[in-house]
Amino acid sequence: MPSILIVEDDITFALMLNTWLSKKGFNVKSISSTGDARQAIEKENYDLLISDLRLPDGSGIDLLKWIHEKNKELPVIVMTSYADIQSAVQAMKLGASDYIAKPLNPEDLLSKINETIKVEESRHSSKQDNSSSSFIEGQSQAARLLYEHVRLVAPTDMSVLITGASGTGKEQIARRIHELSNRKNAPFVAVDCGAIPKDLAASEFFGHVKGSFTGAIDNKTGAFVAAKGGTIFLDEIGNLTYEVQVQLLRALQERTIKPIGTNQEISIDVRLISATNENLREAIDKGEFREDLYHRINEFTIRIPDLKDRKEDLMLFANFFLDQANGELQKDIIGFDEETIHLFESYSWPGNLRQMKNAIKYATLLCQGRFITLKELPEELTSDSTKVQTPIHLKDENHERNLILKALEESGHNKSKAAILLGIDRKTLYNKMKIYQIEE
Repeated sequence: MPSILIVEDDITFALMLNTWLSKKGFNVKSISSTGDARQAIEKENYDLLISDLRLPDGSGIDLLKWIHEKNKELPVIVMTSYADIQSAVQAMKLGASDYIAKPLNPEDLLSKINETIKVEESRHSSKQDNSSSSFIEGQSQAARLLYEHVRLVAPTDMSVLITGASGTGKEQIARRIHELSNRKNAPFVAVDCGAIPKDLAASEFFGHVKGSFTGAIDNKTGAFVAAKGGTIFLDEIGNLTYEVQVQLLRALQERTIKPIGTNQEISIDVRLISATNENLREAIDKGEFREDLYHRINEFTIRIPDLKDRKEDLMLFANFFLDQANGELQKDIIGFDEETIHLFESYSWPGNLRQMKNAIKYATLLCQGRFITLKELPEELTSDSTKVQTPIHLKDENHERNLILKALEESGHNKSKAAILLGIDRKTLYNKMKIYQIEE
């Protein structure tokens, strides 16, 4: 029976939590101050600490610092109000496993408790890093729904199709599904279908033997064999040629693959997760994507919202990426000034999380003070033309070609900026330019 220590000075609320969690099968103890918490942690071992941030003799931050100084391996969930999110971010930086905003939803808290304990148990048994530190879920309604779907589908073996605009974090969601699945101790193998030359796609998926084609100087293990027992993630699956789609469908139906250059059939045991930023239904109507393959890869769909539709999560992600940039660049930037926060909240973020992460890393490198200001941000965020720019939606082919030419002209033929103006990623822009024979 997992043991939980609750630190909460609201006696009525603490009693409610104690009673409810006890009924859920936990061994619960409640105390009301940081001093009593220190004594309790010194005397007994707990599986989890749940602490309010504001306490009569200090704060949850003080308690976290003490746990860190004592090298206590005690996972912590902090409770805070929506108005005090910055403190929650600070708590995460000090090692808190998760946080939950008040007024809290009991089922959300129970989910976070079970997840934290599960991850901690996995960390001890496998001696691997706790992967929850590599991402945050967010607190918006869109984020809650997204991760509720992730947690529901993860324990199954259903094939998942993740859809969303470029830069929204589709691979991160795929990895999270894998980490919460029964296959978590087996490999996670990611394949970028948009980056594979079409004549090498079959080799990438199924492998080949030495000498089977020009350039095959060694045997190659394909992704489906490398992911044995685990998960294979096919990013931008809509970019596969029709021929490779046929081969992929056969592999999924028969659960066997045949490396190029051999007649040997190899059984495969993988869970398939795919992702796309395209409308595969439209591709089916155009005859560019097989409908039978679509149904095979799409037993469950997860849609990732754009960053601009997750306003409540904007600064959570910004602080998270700042923390990462500080670590990578050995900097100690505290946060963002008010003008920068206002810009972040009003900007459309056509490149989504990837754009935000890159922009903050860029600004962190340039920043000489304690707070990031507008002057350190990339020009794409601060120039009037892009700050108010609404991403262009591509329509028919003639219209699409003209929009690309216009974007290239407006961006001074800078392809990265042109892609942002169009609301697509740079790789997609290169592909479109090749299709329309636009030479630069």
